[in-house]
Amino acid sequence: MTQKVQQKFRMNRYTLFGLLVLLVITVKAQDPELSQFYASPLYTNPSLAGTGECNGGGRVSLNQRNQWPNLPGAYITTVASFDQHVNAIGGGLGFVALRDVAGEGLLKTYQFSGIYSYQLNVTRKFTMRFGIEAQIIQRSVDKSKLLFEDMIDETRGFVKSSAEQLTSTNILTPNFNAGVVGYTKDFYFGFAAHNAIEPNQSFYGDPESNLPRRYTAHGGMVVPLDKRRVAKATFSPNILFMMQDQFSQLNAGFYINRGPLVTGLWYRQTFGDFKNSDAAMVLVGFRKDQFKFGYSFDLTVSSARAAAPGSHEISASVGWCARKPTRRFRPISCPDF
Repeated sequence: MTQKVQQKFRMNRYTLFGLLVLLVITVKAQDPELSQFYASPLYTNPSLAGTGECNGGGRVSLNQRNQWPNLPGAYITTVASFDQHVNAIGGGLGFVALRDVAGEGLLKTYQFSGIYSYQLNVTRKFTMRFGIEAQIIQRSVDKSKLLFEDMIDETRGFVKSSAEQLTSTNILTPNFNAGVVGYTKDFYFGFAAHNAIEPNQSFYGDPESNLPRRYTAHGGMVVPLDKRRVAKATFSPNILFMMQDQFSQLNAGFYINRGPLVTGLWYRQTFGDFKNSDAAMVLVGFRKDQFKFGYSFDLTVSSARAAAPGSHEISASVGWCARKPTRRFRPISCPDF
């Protein structure tokens, strides 16, 4: 092996090792995120459990996000949820399941949770909901796919056994989340706190490697574009701010509903140590009675665009009406896309 080739090989091995470290740090520091956050209301804020549109009926939602598919080992996140208002308990019940795969199966995360949200009718027009969520997180790493520096042979590549030892390749931890939302028929606002106990996520037994708390503030309004009693066309500006450890970002944009068609345009800006203009998101969707479907594309506008030009996300939900509607139930007007 010539000296030039040896130097190039050393450079590539350190680059690969650095990318692996970056992957682990990134996953440790942040929860999976969705661009269509209102299409997965329970994942955004547990207090939204039981806020289906039709007299407190049920709702099933499904989201899948393929982040940066042009890169090897992209993030694929799937979120499924069910929720319904229950008259007997004065609020809503919900269940959420999440699967997140990173590094072509190198790191897998599963979350399962149950939610209760209490509805408080403050006045005839203003309503609040308070939600609490109990969660189990299971995270596993496929050690056979890990590459460490001490595995490298100067001439043959990754052929040696590694002396690196993981305390565990599977972690199971409890977690708790909470949220509150206030709304009228025209506007809404909410706040949620996730990872209340900051569960430990280290495969090396590091007591300081915790999943940081995630804080989310969101709000918006629905503006009718026609004079019908039940508007067939609406304009809905929305904003969401999220902060977790040293990461923070702002999503701002709007939805336009006209008959069965839904369109949306969003912009995401990150702040703090990783400040940049992140992405512009375009959404198209379809609504028919209680069925909804949406597709969105995140166009990367940061310097990472050359390597990761965009991300794809789809959402679908179906709902049904309650058999015995209650006068106390008040649906929230925030969009499901």
